[in-house]
Amino acid sequence: MGSLEDWPEPVVCVQSLSENGNQVIPNQYIKPKLERPSSCLNDVNIPIVDLSGLVTSREVTMKQISHACREWGFFQLVNHGVKTELIDEARDIWREFFHEPMEVKKIYANSPKTYEGFGSRLGVEKGAILDWNDYYYLHYLPFCHTKWPAHPPSLRDVMEEYTKEILRLGAVLLEVLSINLGLKEDSLQNAFGGKEAGACLRANFYPKCPQPELTLGLSSHSDPGGMAFLLPDEQVAGLQIRKDDQWATVKPAHNAIIVNIGDQLQVLSNSIYKSVEHRVVVNPNKERVSLAYFYNPKNDLLIQPISELVTTKTPSLYLPMTFEEYRRYIRTKGPQGKFQVESLKSPR
Repeated sequence: MGSLEDWPEPVVCVQSLSENGNQVIPNQYIKPKLERPSSCLNDVNIPIVDLSGLVTSREVTMKQISHACREWGFFQLVNHGVKTELIDEARDIWREFFHEPMEVKKIYANSPKTYEGFGSRLGVEKGAILDWNDYYYLHYLPFCHTKWPAHPPSLRDVMEEYTKEILRLGAVLLEVLSINLGLKEDSLQNAFGGKEAGACLRANFYPKCPQPELTLGLSSHSDPGGMAFLLPDEQVAGLQIRKDDQWATVKPAHNAIIVNIGDQLQVLSNSIYKSVEHRVVVNPNKERVSLAYFYNPKNDLLIQPISELVTTKTPSLYLPMTFEEYRRYIRTKGPQGKFQVESLKSPR
């Protein structure tokens, strides 16, 4: 196994593989048969929540969010207050970045220590089977290592504005989720570290793939952080979630932001809220761009079930661990389904 200082072997940009004209993908991208894309529940879709209902029909909307977090772990947020123009700009500006010349993108090449910058693999295990995906990872909060690309020139301004909107939505939803658990409205925000909560962005680029039936854009995983806000590519479906042991393809609603529960909220809620396995499939004819914003606990806070949710009838299910310790696992191993959060469960 490699260290977190560097990658164990040369990193290959997936976009360059897509554009070289070969009709056969390299062996290191071919998934084992049981992990390859298969038939899925195309007639199933995740709940859609109208956030404006918090003003017009608060009780109904609160119940919808509670149901989505307990039964699905995913929902689509519409009428969320983020301007359509800003949503389009955010997607378009990252598509423009990923089409910059390779010599420009390589200036921002990342390492597995923080993942910040431009990259094409997860995990430091030598010889690992890789995903058909390039990405750019940015820490936004805390501001210590932010590595903004200089091109396109407007990228930082667009993303600063978009980030403010995501932080607003994160605070609103943590309040709703707290109340739905029977807690004080600031309980989850405080458990995240209050104003010191973290935020980071992963911009994803899934190039065209000549053999999409053999690989994945992103392997099955649950998000290690608190809560994720995904801006999907409305033109090209790709996100799938595991529901009732089958894969369901998410059909993005227009201008929706997809919200999903991360492992840290599953732990804090003592498994009342569920993080859910999801993955990304790729397309033979179209590229795909998505933006995943992660709203996370502060790195050095100990994460464990909130005390009010632990009783003799509902004992604590998880051993305590800091978020920084927790996410070192995915930085080492790469996506591993829900293995990590399940491995934290307290011995009975």
